[in-house]
Amino acid sequence: MTIWYLTDLVGTGVFAISGALSALNKKMYHDLFGIFFIGFLTAIGGGTLRDIIMGAHPIAWIRDPNYLIVIIVSVGIAVLCRKWWLGALRRPLLLFDTIGIGIYTILGMQKALNAGVNNWAAMLLGIISALFGGVIRDTLVNDLPLIFDRQLYATPCLIGAILYLTGITLHLEPNLNFLLSAGAITFVRLMAIRNGWVLPRID
Repeated sequence: MTIWYLTDLVGTGVFAISGALSALNKKMYHDLFGIFFIGFLTAIGGGTLRDIIMGAHPIAWIRDPNYLIVIIVSVGIAVLCRKWWLGALRRPLLLFDTIGIGIYTILGMQKALNAGVNNWAAMLLGIISALFGGVIRDTLVNDLPLIFDRQLYATPCLIGAILYLTGITLHLEPNLNFLLSAGAITFVRLMAIRNGWVLPRID
């Protein structure tokens, strides 16, 4: 198992928890299949769209059953620990979503670069990987997708993507480059949530 593969599984689990928590926040306690379905689509939505755009087949979660195992386990953890998630953490959905977008922006970029995609397209595909699952999640639970809100959501992903390309240009050690870039996305997003940073309104 490579570090990229393990990171992909971790990101899948984080997004699955994010989707399950979103369903639980909507009081879907008695619909276990619905909770799993939302967690599943949140986890695989962005990566699946990225792979379809690149023509990468078979898609990872179809080829490798470990992705489904991780999703099932993650959704189960979210359900079993729902009182702790929803009681002990402040806005746990945003926390897991933020970790997820940090991981998947850079992971999606690297997968695109490995496929020979140009740098600008790789940045866009990385952002799609990170955000599209959340768009599906928010749409299914009847929330306004965060990407369409004024708060900083896609912008931290863009910042991290630029940092990652800069690190590649400077020949930064790949794992360190990943950690710094994904960490920057997570940090900027958390600071935006904490301080209420939003994009300027276009009148």
